[in-house]
Amino acid sequence: MDNLLLFFIALIPVIWLIVSLGVLKIPGQKACPIALAMTIGLSILVWQMPVLDSLTAALEGAAMAIWPIFLVIIAAVFTYNLVTHTGGMETIKKMMSSVSTDQRILVLILAWGFGGFLEAIAGFGTAVAIPASILAALGFNPVFAAIICLIANTTPTAFGAIGLPVSTLASVTGLNVNDLSFTIAIQLFVMIVIIPFILVSITGKSVKAIKGVFLITLMAGLSFGLPQIFVAKYLGAELPAIVGSVICMAVVITMAKVFYKDTAAKNIEKIPLKTAVMAWLPFILVFAIIILCSSLFPAINGLLKQVSTTVQIYTGPHGKPMTFYWLATPGTLIIIATYLGGLIQGVKFGAISTILGKTVKQMFKSAITIMSIVALAKVMGYSGMIGVIAQILVLVTGDFYPLIAPLIGALGTFVTGSDTSANVLFGGLQVEAANAIGMSPYWLAAANTAGATAGKMISPQSIAVATAATGIIGSEGKILQATMKVCAVYVIIIGLVVYFGAPLIVGLLSTFG
Repeated sequence: MDNLLLFFIALIPVIWLIVSLGVLKIPGQKACPIALAMTIGLSILVWQMPVLDSLTAALEGAAMAIWPIFLVIIAAVFTYNLVTHTGGMETIKKMMSSVSTDQRILVLILAWGFGGFLEAIAGFGTAVAIPASILAALGFNPVFAAIICLIANTTPTAFGAIGLPVSTLASVTGLNVNDLSFTIAIQLFVMIVIIPFILVSITGKSVKAIKGVFLITLMAGLSFGLPQIFVAKYLGAELPAIVGSVICMAVVITMAKVFYKDTAAKNIEKIPLKTAVMAWLPFILVFAIIILCSSLFPAINGLLKQVSTTVQIYTGPHGKPMTFYWLATPGTLIIIATYLGGLIQGVKFGAISTILGKTVKQMFKSAITIMSIVALAKVMGYSGMIGVIAQILVLVTGDFYPLIAPLIGALGTFVTGSDTSANVLFGGLQVEAANAIGMSPYWLAAANTAGATAGKMISPQSIAVATAATGIIGSEGKILQATMKVCAVYVIIIGLVVYFGAPLIVGLLSTFG
């Protein structure tokens, strides 16, 4: 069969996802299983894949979706839910909003720094919902609060939910997670510096609004981006956004108190140190335990990795055994840390378990969506469907393909609402395209993630979270119109970074490798 015809046939599940989720507004838990069924059918009927191979490819994807992907989602949201249950989130909100009355500085602290932290720890809407609701409560226009938080919740999503998008991308492409993390951090650095300036300009309704806060805005980007590069290189995917956002908040708050103390909020409630520490405790323990159990401490890491099960699921050619690490995986470690944090805070074991149970129930529909998407990507990859799509895209664009690579990632997030799902959907395609044009697969896989972060601000799911959090359901069109402009600029800049920066990655990886 002609490759061009195969290309259009291979796109059928992707087009269905775009139409069903973006146009028909069918819920993900209904649209994605249909897309999976289409993919299995096409793999058998058109690509002549044996029925057993197609089904076991889907089963391998579903297994990967549950462990470790969905486990991390459950764990991240569980931590957030516990902190909300104990009242710690209210304390954290007060701490964040008491630093300054200057709206530009508040946006840098709440939408950028604190939003980045929530994305790093939990993801899945928390980084938009919480800061947007705080800003609205502080007197910001609710539509503005939604827009500003959606734009801020872009670059942090690459390493969101304890690095889930990157670790998943590494799993589905077979790339080294540390090198991939480093590449993504390098690629996103330009936008990490630019986004705070965009936020300040929008807050002040003009580029002139940067006047008077230029240094603190610049430092908001640098203090997030530089530590993220370092941590990504040496620790992998789990901690870059956590470390970056924490250092960013510390730097911006310190600068606000030292250089902008005349804007400090008056008559604020003083929060005792013990109360503050207890509020942050689960997050602190998550951070500490993940570091202790990382490859930085090989003795602990090696011991935990021994508790594992290896099984061959996919029955077709090129299938590799899958290893499930039961303890040496971020999801398990986060759950343990959260239980410890809750117990120290005085919450009973049974109550913590109830919160965990409610979290699992809360995320059940997401589980169906994610399992279907990962299973679909596995079938498309093993059958050769992704290879055909990559081949035609490279044939049409040639050496200019890197310019559109981020656009593909942005489309993935727009459709699925998730950086992780976009990486699963198109990560393999980007690697195939990189091999076809003789480029580093790390660079184009990173481009997919970088582009996916742009798509986050225009995703219908993200916008729905923002409008619900600020009580402005019905304003989706106005918000999409505002974020679409920023998204277009974002994708163009990332495309130029990917196109012109490609030669740098070979040197950087060889220098720091």
